[in-house]
Amino acid sequence: MTLPHKRGSGTPSRRVLDWLLEDDQPAVRYRTLTQLLGRSERDDEVLETRRHLTERGWNANILAERNREGWWYHERNLYQPKYIATIWRMLVLADLGVGREHPAVRKSCELWMDRFRLKGGGVGGSSAGTGHHCIVGNMTRALIQMGYEDDPRVRRSLEWIVRTADPKGGWSCFGSGRNLDSWEGLSALAAYPKARRTASMHRCIEQGAEFFLQRELHRQGRRYAPWFRFHYPVHYYYDLLVGLELLTSLGYADDPRLRFAREFLEERRRRDGRWILDSVHPDVEGGVESYYRAHPEKRPIPWSLEPPGRPSKIITLRALTVLQRMGL
Repeated sequence: MTLPHKRGSGTPSRRVLDWLLEDDQPAVRYRTLTQLLGRSERDDEVLETRRHLTERGWNANILAERNREGWWYHERNLYQPKYIATIWRMLVLADLGVGREHPAVRKSCELWMDRFRLKGGGVGGSSAGTGHHCIVGNMTRALIQMGYEDDPRVRRSLEWIVRTADPKGGWSCFGSGRNLDSWEGLSALAAYPKARRTASMHRCIEQGAEFFLQRELHRQGRRYAPWFRFHYPVHYYYDLLVGLELLTSLGYADDPRLRFAREFLEERRRRDGRWILDSVHPDVEGGVESYYRAHPEKRPIPWSLEPPGRPSKIITLRALTVLQRMGL
């Protein structure tokens, strides 16, 4: 039973809740039951929903395109083309609750880790074993979500994330300097069970979170319009919903410096209690867009679960989860 809906509340109306619990998308239904309604993983309805995670909906569609050897699109490059090759599919499957208990997914995980080895034994490395923050962070987070938190390769990647953090908090991707776009390392640490975090991980989280909070999730130079649009899949991009998800998951839901982002999120809620998918990546401006115009052959291939400009189950679920964590 749910409370009556009111604008600004993290409690969905009966109509919105029924929409999120529809059988057509077991992944959304599962996350709604466990995140919004607080059901135990041992709950009969949760267990039944998990049994259907890969049988219909988005997960089934993604897995239907998978080669039996474990890759998507082609075997030679698991990263290109963006955003339809293997790495991007795996990130989405992890978000949608599919884990290593699925034999096909386990095979793809092992292929992924074998191809993206990091010097020192971790994952997320280039062909030369060099780590790039966005790849290491995304891959480590996804593997934790898929049940690999005890794998030594994942643990070494977490150590790399801590080791490469800026002493003042935050990360730099490709030497660009500390910036809000470099959120992936913090997301990997957030996904790792709190009880297993080392003292150095806790310090890294505190410093990284402070970097984002000092900037109120959006203050970095001029206003960058894509940060104020909601997307999924996120890939390696940042927006205000990404920031809110991350900081509230780490226990900073009551920090007053989240007020701007929270109010922005509430303002974007439709009268019917839902949120829309604003755009699909690559949604970029400035120098990146100029580069793609000059090199159209390198422009990523957009891919999404839902059509932009329409009410989105995944955006609505993420937004409601954030507001619920904030006690609203």
